[in-house]
Amino acid sequence: MHSRRVFLTMTLGATVLFTSMAACGGGETTQKEGHVKSATAIAQVFGDGQRLTAVAVEFDQDIDNSKLSMSTFKVDGLTITKVYANTAAITADKGTNGKYAIVELSPDDQGAALYAASGRTVTRREAKTSVTQTGTVATTDGDTYAASTKAIATSKVANLIVDDFKQFEYKDPKTGEILKYNLFIPKNYDKSKSYPLVLFMHDAGATSTVTTTTLVQGLGAVVWASPSDQAKHESFVLAPQYSTQVVNDNSEASDYLDTTVNLVNWLVSQYSIDKNRLYTTGQSGGAMMSIAMDIKYPDLFAASFIVAGQWEPTKVKPLAKDKLWIVVSQGDLKAYPGQNAIATALEKEGAKVSRAVWNGRSTAAEFATAVKKMETEGNSINYVALKKGTVVLTGQKDDGGSNHINTWRIAYAIEGIRDWIFKQHK
Repeated sequence: MHSRRVFLTMTLGATVLFTSMAACGGGETTQKEGHVKSATAIAQVFGDGQRLTAVAVEFDQDIDNSKLSMSTFKVDGLTITKVYANTAAITADKGTNGKYAIVELSPDDQGAALYAASGRTVTRREAKTSVTQTGTVATTDGDTYAASTKAIATSKVANLIVDDFKQFEYKDPKTGEILKYNLFIPKNYDKSKSYPLVLFMHDAGATSTVTTTTLVQGLGAVVWASPSDQAKHESFVLAPQYSTQVVNDNSEASDYLDTTVNLVNWLVSQYSIDKNRLYTTGQSGGAMMSIAMDIKYPDLFAASFIVAGQWEPTKVKPLAKDKLWIVVSQGDLKAYPGQNAIATALEKEGAKVSRAVWNGRSTAAEFATAVKKMETEGNSINYVALKKGTVVLTGQKDDGGSNHINTWRIAYAIEGIRDWIFKQHK
């Protein structure tokens, strides 16, 4: 596989150390200390991986939100951006009196990364830090909790959106393969309604025996299950976790390709899922799987979102009648020429292809305008190349591998493309 990534570490979870209100002693403990009942690490997934973004500290009484400030706490090695009270261990736009002190952290700090990719390397690690109360915490009853140097390790981790997925195992009676997968079920699921389903397939670098890896590596799975996307498009989201590579650069696929399709069909039989609104998407190897599925099962999916993929152009004829949105980076040394060859082959089969070059650093508004412009052309295949020099993050080498990986960091964050997917029906 092109741009295969290597795991450096596979330690899981997140641990954050919080300084208790005890008046004596130093050091760290995982036990309840003073007025602190627990501390929860809050993690969020971004385009390039999961990061620690907040700590929720639970007290034994409601905290006066108006008395908290950014100077109330100190976090070693991480930048505090906001401190407020809340009624639950979750972040909020504004504070309200409650038992939780929410300490928001900058996701841009290097120490915030829990899962991150850079070039050909992936790191997944446990986050360890300490939080110190440097100011007085006041309760709504008028009590005050003084600062202390004693630390408490977080005993819980809240993985935003990731925790909304359920983990299962599918035993395929046809291929004999066992496939682990993550499934998001609409929160207000109603059997009397019919829902679309989005299938996301990860790249080779996210290959793992840990079922949730595909959920934390980037936005490809979780973005469809976000509260904002679900508010517009209630849908099931299926994210298989592959423990081995399924496709290769010779345009060959293992039985896991068929197992994945069989899983989709099985879910359709188990839930109220609309057969005419099944969608497939994937990045790198996952994009190649989407292409291979569209070739082998031409009547299955209503539309496909292909991100940084490639396939043997002499085999793609069945895609000429499909609805595709393709995103690739010009600096991607394999996927870009590979995707160009596919687009040319499809045009020779009579397909109408809309083409555009976009700045990878465009704002959300600029991407929205670009999507609408392409949609007005009315073609079933939309092909976007991200301009070389606008894709790679600052500090990364602007080479083929970095362009490849950063393609999906950008692509899955483009709201208009996700909206386009749900407009498509068989």
